[in-house]
Amino acid sequence: MSRLLKVALVQETNQGDAEANLARIEERVAEAAAAGARLVLLQELHNGPYFCQHQSVDEFDRAEPVPGPSTERLSRLAKQHGVVLVGSLFERRAPGLAHNTAVVFDADGRFAGKYRKMHIPDDPGFNEKFYFTPGDLGFTPIDTSVGRLGVLVCWDQWYPEAARLMALAGAELLLYPTAIGWDPRDTQAEKERQRMAWILSHRGHAVANGLPVLACNRTGFEASPLAPQGDDGRHGIRFWGTSFVCGPQGEILAEASHDAAEVLLCEIDLDRGEAVRRIWPFLRDRRIDAYGDLTKRFRD
Repeated sequence: MSRLLKVALVQETNQGDAEANLARIEERVAEAAAAGARLVLLQELHNGPYFCQHQSVDEFDRAEPVPGPSTERLSRLAKQHGVVLVGSLFERRAPGLAHNTAVVFDADGRFAGKYRKMHIPDDPGFNEKFYFTPGDLGFTPIDTSVGRLGVLVCWDQWYPEAARLMALAGAELLLYPTAIGWDPRDTQAEKERQRMAWILSHRGHAVANGLPVLACNRTGFEASPLAPQGDDGRHGIRFWGTSFVCGPQGEILAEASHDAAEVLLCEIDLDRGEAVRRIWPFLRDRRIDAYGDLTKRFRD
């Protein structure tokens, strides 16, 4: 017996402002629902540009409360099309306190839950520690009408601990709204190494936990606000798209292009995870009595 779930990943470019981005999202969700999708995943910080390429206090004006205007609009959209909808917002929690937050709406528009990004990067072009406070909701799956969702966000994708804790709490799917791309000045070989590492990390989470993984990335070039006047496109991020779905053995089930906006559709068998775990019982064989040092920063 199989529990089949049709999912859609909305891989998009920045449309310029929040209103234009939300309007495009409404079009894409309608398209996904018309194609039979029951779960729709949006990319990270879908309401606007990836503003973390620089540090500016003015960017905090983009933050909004949860619940707030965007969540109300996403709720209506989920209810209108009868889909479970997973979005990603810049959450204003209090003055000077903000999070990178994933929000989940059930097919009836009900707010099902949220996840605050736990791992916050601070790299050239990805100045997220300036904007985002690390999450404090833990690694708790969100129950919906299509299953228990282990929602994580972008930089979380490099941490096997996050995926494992979601799996141990009963997640049936792992979902990663993402904004990752290349520095245009890198060599082509370095770009490909980075993209393949990203794909392999997700596939590893799928294999280690016996769960399907959905990763939805941005696409398109977004210039750095710090780019010199007359820049030739060398300063900014070329988001590499490649949104994909893989099964519980890491097999690629569907993959988007690296350079085009699209709705990626895929059918997942939610029961395959248990079948895989019966032949690869990794959870059974964990030596939980020997893992205490995982809570240390480093073993000196």
